[in-house]
Amino acid sequence: MRPDIDKLATSLFPEVCRWRRDFHRFPEVGWTEFRTTAKVAETLKNLGFQVAMGAEIIRKESRMGVPDSRTLDEAMQLAEQAGVDTKWLTPQEDGLTGVLGTWETGRPGPTVAFRFDMDALAIQESDSSTHLPYQEGFHSQILGKMHACGHDGHTAIGLGLASLIPQLQDRLKGTIKLIFQPAEEGVRGARAMVDAGVLEGVDRFFSGHIGLHANRNGLVACGVSQLLATSKMDVTFRGISAHAAQSPESGRNALLAAAAATLHLHSISGHSNGLSRINVGVFRAGSGRNVVADKAFLQLETRGETQSVQDYMSKECIRMIRHTAKVYDVEVEIKLVGEAASAECNPELVQEVYKIASSMTGQLEVVPTLPFQASEDAATMMTAVQQQGGKATYLLFGSHLPKGHHHPAFDFDEETLLLALRTYGRLLPL
Repeated sequence: MRPDIDKLATSLFPEVCRWRRDFHRFPEVGWTEFRTTAKVAETLKNLGFQVAMGAEIIRKESRMGVPDSRTLDEAMQLAEQAGVDTKWLTPQEDGLTGVLGTWETGRPGPTVAFRFDMDALAIQESDSSTHLPYQEGFHSQILGKMHACGHDGHTAIGLGLASLIPQLQDRLKGTIKLIFQPAEEGVRGARAMVDAGVLEGVDRFFSGHIGLHANRNGLVACGVSQLLATSKMDVTFRGISAHAAQSPESGRNALLAAAAATLHLHSISGHSNGLSRINVGVFRAGSGRNVVADKAFLQLETRGETQSVQDYMSKECIRMIRHTAKVYDVEVEIKLVGEAASAECNPELVQEVYKIASSMTGQLEVVPTLPFQASEDAATMMTAVQQQGGKATYLLFGSHLPKGHHHPAFDFDEETLLLALRTYGRLLPL
């Protein structure tokens, strides 16, 4: 019987909230989640899980968008100053963050994986008196970084599920893998875990997200559509500096090249075969008002509802950037720093989850699917599982959101943590 899962989940709810608030106070961006990784690993170890870290679960060569060594060292030092035991930091050297917790029930059955992302964003959190984390004193303590997408909640849900599993040991079967993934933002981390073999042998794969189109309390979507393929690029234009008054003709203006490219990129035509997106999110250039800028830097992304649409967007993007550089007679370097494929949830697994979730009591609204209309690193893991004959789905857990994802005042209703834990608990192999 599954109803006692609700009782167990409810008893764990206060601790899950404490974990969430702790992670929210100490946000860490992709490949620098040293403190978060250590806390997760230590908790899993104490619960009796087999814990794997570092090169065991991350293929170093497959990582994308890894910060420079100085940034990694500074983040590691912050974790040390926060009192993290070196035994948990040593496996993470050079940014090999992330954790895999494995629970062997000792009984035959499927291998079921749950994935939780851990990283934060480079956003300065709001200090408004109406912002709940500020009111309650669990706002970010790290300047310029915050959990603005709910990954603090996802990690806490994962630890809640880990705490639930030992209490159900007598009824569980097969193998359970809890995957705590680094660097989801920018879709930079999943491939490195897949290439390290973390998903090998997995029969069923579940992941999920708080909010997005599930924007009201009590809503559970058992699958999603429109998981967009995506690519993330860093673009550097290099020109020639010159005095803007005395010899402007001798300069080659990288700023103008980048500005023109930005406008051209946002004029790329849509595609008849599906949804597409492009965004230039960062533009840095110039050193002074009287200097012809010799360098400009862009961070941008493309997305497509299918791989063919994404390939079209990426190809057009690269073509426009290179031709714009030629027009302004500057050099350009395009670096791919993140990418993920599109993915589809297995319909039969969606229906199974729908049946299970619909049996939960309370004021809930359970739907088979909702549109995602964004990209997710979990798509790479879903595809890996499906290619080896397994099944995968991606859930949404509803919450009222005071502000949207990636906003400085983003937050969610913590009751959603309990909703997710109740749902995931029912998806364990009983």
